[in-house]
Amino acid sequence: MTKRKEPAGQVRAFIEAARELGCDEDESHFEEALKKVARHRPPPDKPVEPKQPKPKKPGQ
Repeated sequence: MTKRKEPAGQVRAFIEAARELGCDEDESHFEEALKKVARHRPPPDKPVEPKQPKPKKPGQ
């Protein structure tokens, strides 16, 4: 089975479009951008108590 190569023009067009959009291959820049949109919530100091089930309405 042979691998199909992508056309060089398509690869160049993708790289050019990514650069125009401000994409960067540097991992540290990716980490900075990720921290702006995804925040890690630290674990709570004490365990969270389970919620009580809602009472059923009459007739259900």
